[in-house]
Amino acid sequence: MAILFNQETQVFTLQTKNSAYQMKVADYGVLLHLYYGKRIDDCDLSYLIQRTDRGFCGNPYEMQTDRTFSLDYFPQEYSCFGIGDYRTDCVKIINANGSCAVDYRYHSYRIEEGKYSLQGLPAFYGDKTQGETLVIEMEDKNTGMKLELLYGILSEADMITRAARIINDSTETIHVMRAMSMCLDFPNDQLDWVHFYGKHTMEREFQRSRLIHGRQSICSERGTSSHQHNPFVILCDPMTSEDWGECYGFGLVYSGSFLAEAEVDQFHQPRLVMGISPEEFNWQLKPGESFLTPEAAMVYSEEGFTGISHKFHYAITNHLLRGEWKDKRRPILINNWEATYFDFNRDKLLEIARAAKNVNIEMLVLDDGWFGKRDSDFSGLGDWIVNEKKLGGTLKALAEDINAMGLKFGLWFEPEMISEDSNLYREHPDWALRIPGRPGNVARSQFVLDFSRPEVVDGIQEMMFKILDEVNIEYVKWDFNRSISNYFSSGLPVERQGEIGYRYMLGLYRFLENLITRYPYILLEGCSGGGGRFDLGMLYYSPQIWCSDDTDAIERLKIQYGTSFAYPVSTVGSHVSASPNHQTRRRTPLETRGTVAMAGSFGYELDLSQMTEEEQDIIRHQVEEYKQYYDLIHNGKYYRLSSPYEDCRATAWAFVSEDKKECLFCAVMTKLQANPDAVIIKLKGLEPKQRYRMGDKVYTGEALMYGGYLLPIPEEEYQSWRVYFRMEE
Repeated sequence: MAILFNQETQVFTLQTKNSAYQMKVADYGVLLHLYYGKRIDDCDLSYLIQRTDRGFCGNPYEMQTDRTFSLDYFPQEYSCFGIGDYRTDCVKIINANGSCAVDYRYHSYRIEEGKYSLQGLPAFYGDKTQGETLVIEMEDKNTGMKLELLYGILSEADMITRAARIINDSTETIHVMRAMSMCLDFPNDQLDWVHFYGKHTMEREFQRSRLIHGRQSICSERGTSSHQHNPFVILCDPMTSEDWGECYGFGLVYSGSFLAEAEVDQFHQPRLVMGISPEEFNWQLKPGESFLTPEAAMVYSEEGFTGISHKFHYAITNHLLRGEWKDKRRPILINNWEATYFDFNRDKLLEIARAAKNVNIEMLVLDDGWFGKRDSDFSGLGDWIVNEKKLGGTLKALAEDINAMGLKFGLWFEPEMISEDSNLYREHPDWALRIPGRPGNVARSQFVLDFSRPEVVDGIQEMMFKILDEVNIEYVKWDFNRSISNYFSSGLPVERQGEIGYRYMLGLYRFLENLITRYPYILLEGCSGGGGRFDLGMLYYSPQIWCSDDTDAIERLKIQYGTSFAYPVSTVGSHVSASPNHQTRRRTPLETRGTVAMAGSFGYELDLSQMTEEEQDIIRHQVEEYKQYYDLIHNGKYYRLSSPYEDCRATAWAFVSEDKKECLFCAVMTKLQANPDAVIIKLKGLEPKQRYRMGDKVYTGEALMYGGYLLPIPEEEYQSWRVYFRMEE
């Protein structure tokens, strides 16, 4: 069993393949955290709790004259506001009498087969052969409020998941002001804090710093997980490297505003909490109602950042991604956006399609501009009616013509948005999130639809599904091109306006679930100005996400490097674009653009019809090469071999098959030198004593891993290499 409970010691132990988590029911039902780390068996770690009188740390009333028991320094499983713990907390409730306190104490537990699911929310999954669930029931005897702490154990994945359900069993209405998904207390502050920040067109940049006294956090208050901060953090030993050292990875399975906060207290004890952003959050909970938090996922590794990445990659691939596209080979596509933007017609689209077919690309995706009065950013969103004049006929006819060439057909939507210049806005202005009496603010000249209202979701869904029912569409790009502000819903009373953000996400998730259920054959790709909503929540519905609107190959080295810490390569939408690049104006070789884009779900975003015969030959070769290595890239283990932040000459990575028989090594030279130094990259993940062939050359695994591979002297700026090694039988 993965879940053990010692009745005598009142200690819970949760075990995965290589990790363990332990907590204890202490005096008067206080639930204390004991341990999270390398797997331990049959050991009570209660002795790690030090009891002593600490000045200005209050004591529960029940302790009377015993001043050695304080919530202000004891490690806790789920900290409560207002009862003597002054550190960052998990739950804050305003009671009917105006007081702001809740005191949850242990009541009971139950163990269930299989990993729990969350109604209306994305979550990791596992059947009874793969997972187990612990539910700890807590209660506040003063108010009757109850709490369920959910723990999911995915043993093979080395993952423990957390969520909480707040239940109002009182007779009064209360307000939940803060509801975190998890809390984790550590015994000392000798830890580094790693997070992934950014901006539009430069997402998930790696940053590492020491934990300091006080609170440090990353958050989004933008209504989405955001370009600015990804809901994934790592705490690690200061000496942790790619391949060595203890570290802990935490990801929130949620796509809205979030908070990840670490606080080092007066006794050098760090606490990490993670969950919904409490800003603009106020959930009214009537008697008999409950509130469910999103899920947080945790993994531990003593094998450095690579260990964290491999565990998250495995869990996402096997326990989060769903549907037939989870394992099915995804088509290599051409998207027309950077080729045409809004300026296209039927002839131009067919011209691109013919050129794509000529180089063996498998799908044409029609991006923005095919509907309503949509020839620019300023109009049309919300009017999901085909512009037949622009397309020179029906969308169905266009799709049929493209299918007749042997290509699949995909389509762009932005269902969550509305233009002020649209028929939908003129008919339903209240469907937009907009504060009465205020003009509001626009981004990309558009407003956000109020997905907290079921009738709005249903209205957009009806229009979208009508098109999908009539046209043979096998791929949908779901875009979201602004952050959310102007929080006000005409569908909610005054006292519930603080619920909009969370209700919005529930509406979005319902829409996405309906979409993939009704059209299981459609490959859904998420997008939010590229990678602005690249998170575990969206991956539950879309197996791949547009990694970034920045298609520059050299910029993508950093973007894809940061993304890889949590997210597997199969989830990364990555395209070859034109040179000079449309975002940076940088010129890079076509081969290099291909090398970088192959570290993802591969495609193109340029005008193939304008390319030379030589360039088309290169693309044709890239397409066939990607098909050849598809299983290795999507299903192999991913290794970061050098950092674009630390290694100024070259950035390198590799894919190694599970059986270690194959390896695809990739490198990009990012800086030229006169009279250059040798650049040697050490590979990882091979069998040391086995021999690996590359063309007519043979190397041992230990030679490649300990000696390294010598990169050739580059012949042009930003030259790249893709080198395939296969173990000799």
